[in-house]
Amino acid sequence: MKREINHSLLDQAKLNKNDEFYTQFCDIERELSYYEGQFQGKTVFCNCDDPTQSNFFRYFVQNFRQLGLRKVISACIGKPAGDLFTPFEPGFYYEYTGKEKTNPTLADVTYFSGDGDFRSSESIALLKQADVVVTNPPFSLFREYIALLVKNQKKFLVICNINAITYKEIFQLIQENKAWMGVNMGRGISGFIVPEHYPLYGLETRVNEAGERIVSTNNCMWLTNLDISTRHEFIPLARTYSGNEGDYPRFDNCNAINVDRTNNIPADYDGLMGVPITFLHKFNPEQFKIVRFRKGDDDKDLSIKGKPTYFRILIQKIPVG
Repeated sequence: MKREINHSLLDQAKLNKNDEFYTQFCDIERELSYYEGQFQGKTVFCNCDDPTQSNFFRYFVQNFRQLGLRKVISACIGKPAGDLFTPFEPGFYYEYTGKEKTNPTLADVTYFSGDGDFRSSESIALLKQADVVVTNPPFSLFREYIALLVKNQKKFLVICNINAITYKEIFQLIQENKAWMGVNMGRGISGFIVPEHYPLYGLETRVNEAGERIVSTNNCMWLTNLDISTRHEFIPLARTYSGNEGDYPRFDNCNAINVDRTNNIPADYDGLMGVPITFLHKFNPEQFKIVRFRKGDDDKDLSIKGKPTYFRILIQKIPVG
């Protein structure tokens, strides 16, 4: 049966700032397997993670020696207190260096004086100690979250909605080769753990053996600035433009051809091409350059015969030799 794509929960999260989507251990383990050797001697900060519950914290503790880590810090915002005068309980954090408890309780954590929000001065002080940030940040605050990491020049590996690619700030990072898509996306992220008060919509919902409620959204990805071998793989170009011009219509407002699928990029065309945003999952900066996103020469959305196309990225092949 075809997997149903259900965007409603994550769309609601963006609108309502309801960000309680927790990453499964299996999805963390699957993605992190591609970054071997990049954590040696590093301090990892999971700055949106309750150390008593987080699968990110659990992964790094379990693999602490194998990865050669120096320290893991896990911090989270306090829960709403329900009091008009004290809207949040204090946040807290826990530091692991290989000697502390691997399964901390609330009796083991250190409390912030404030709520522990990732933007707070106390959390930023911990961020400055870190080399790499790995977490599932609040989707509703994603622009602000990434801006903080960039400002502090941190390496990162984070989960986000695929639509984040279309954000001006995020696309600029990708265009400037300062960030890129990780390995797993869509179906490669098997689902998120949600709390009891979240409704389970769609066909792709379940309760696992541990009693956790899982929602598979099929519209998320990893974003990173850690190098991975997949971004250096060349896309095989098996199609030709010559003799198949009808398959590649030109845009009305840009001297570029439209390519509906990444696999259809022609080998014999050196001009501008408009490709779907899914191209970024296979983007090799040694093979192509990104020219701009979505807009034609008139700064209006790209169109063909008067009809706007879905989001397109204008790319051009890098000459060989």
